[in-house]
Amino acid sequence: MKEVSLKVSIIEYTPNPENVVALSARLCYSAVGIDELKEKLSQKEKERLINLLRESGHLSPFEHVSFSFAIEGISRACSHQLVRHRLASYSQQSQRYVSEEKGFDYIIPPLFKEDEDLKNIFLEAMQKSHEYYCKLLTELEKRGIKGETARQDARFVLPNASETKIVVTMNARELLHFFKVRCCNRAQWEIRALATEMLRQVKQVAPLIFVDAGPSCVKGNCIEGKFTCGKIKEVRKKFKNL
Repeated sequence: MKEVSLKVSIIEYTPNPENVVALSARLCYSAVGIDELKEKLSQKEKERLINLLRESGHLSPFEHVSFSFAIEGISRACSHQLVRHRLASYSQQSQRYVSEEKGFDYIIPPLFKEDEDLKNIFLEAMQKSHEYYCKLLTELEKRGIKGETARQDARFVLPNASETKIVVTMNARELLHFFKVRCCNRAQWEIRALATEMLRQVKQVAPLIFVDAGPSCVKGNCIEGKFTCGKIKEVRKKFKNL
C-alpha cells in the first residue's frame, strides 16, 4: 500500500483533428465535395474557420474528433465526479474482479499532507480499511464464498481514497465543456488537476481547437457569481502559458 500520483496520457485521438473540424464546417456551406475542399484547405483558412466556429459558438463540427486518455493515480472520489460527464465513454478498473488483498494504493488530500497529525489519522484509516477488507474475505471464504462473489461485497469497506485506473474518451466539444467547469478554481482540487493536465496534453496535438480552453474566465467573465475566486488575472496567465 502506498500513495500514488496522477498520471495521464493520450492513448489515441482522431488523426488530423483540426483538419476534420475545418472540413466538416466548410462542407456545411459548400456545393463541392470533400476532395475538392481538401485541396483548398490552407493553414490560414483552417485557422480562420476554427476561430470562427469557436467565436460564434457553432461547436457541432468539434464533435467529429475525439481523444482517448489513460488515467491512473486518481481516487474513487475523483472518478465519481468524472463519470458525471455523460457525453463520454469510460472503462474503469473493477474492484469486483481485481483483488485488493495485497493492499490498495491511495491518494492523500494535500490538506492532510500539510498536517502530520491529520496524515497519520488518514494512513491509519487506510490500514484499517485494508484489514477489514481482508478479514471479510477470510470470513466469506469460511462460508464457501470466494472470488468475485466475495470481493463484490468486501469492497464496500474500501475508501473513496482508493486509487483507480480508467480510460476516458470524449469528443472535442465535450472536452471544452469539461475544461470550462473542471479547470475552474471552484472545482474540487483533484479533478481540477486532472482536467488541467488533460488540457495541457490536448493543446499539444490540437492547439487551434483548444487555444482558449479552460475555465470560463479565460475568455470571458467568471460565471461563479458571488462564489468567484477573484483571481481572473492569475487564472488567465496560467492557462495562457499551459
